[in-house]
Amino acid sequence: MNTTKGSPRGTSRKTATIVGVLFIIGTGAGVPSMVLGTRFLNAPDLLNMVATNASQVALIGFLVLLMGVALAMVPAMMFPMLKRQNEALAVGYVIFRGALETFTYMGLALCWLLLPVVALQSAGSGAAVASLYSSLGKLLVEARYPITAIQDIVFPLGALMFYYLLYQARLIPRWLSGWGFVGAISYLATGLIAVFTGTHLVPLLLPLGLQEMVMAVWLIVKGFNPSAVASLSAKTATNELLSAA
Repeated sequence: MNTTKGSPRGTSRKTATIVGVLFIIGTGAGVPSMVLGTRFLNAPDLLNMVATNASQVALIGFLVLLMGVALAMVPAMMFPMLKRQNEALAVGYVIFRGALETFTYMGLALCWLLLPVVALQSAGSGAAVASLYSSLGKLLVEARYPITAIQDIVFPLGALMFYYLLYQARLIPRWLSGWGFVGAISYLATGLIAVFTGTHLVPLLLPLGLQEMVMAVWLIVKGFNPSAVASLSAKTATNELLSAA
């Protein structure tokens, strides 16, 4: 089978590698951002701690933004292939995991990037104004929770579409896409629980996080199923012939 540049298999192999790398970049940026952020979220004297570690807080904001950009590129890379299976669901996937999810990451990054600005302004102000900055700093921290809860709903809805399409198209082994589908349901449950109770059950997020790393390695090493790629290409060719008839 032809695997030269421009052939369906060659193009899909390149796409699979890029998507796998993007998932790894997203997780590689997201995990340290959460680890580094924890010490600030529970700090009793938040603004003083942020002012002392402004560069570290800015790094957290950058990592969140990097995670959002990397994961937003995945739907853009996958859309040309997934639309051959089901264009409506592929568009929905791009909207939820490409657009809406990106907005939530931008909101989270903005909260982190504004904290050093507020902290440094507070450090150079009088006591009366400092209390105002302290309230603003707490607001930026608290704003993370509803944004994260929304993200925990938007993200798995897009993931459900994504893994359903992968399962139907057989682009990756069905056990792997099925694992992703179940993990997305668990992730969605976390978001719903957080919205209605304020409790964020992190363990429920782990199945999908682990699945995406396994899938990322699979895509880099194995790529998409060549027969599935050929089937999607044949389906597209048939539809083009029918529409031209």
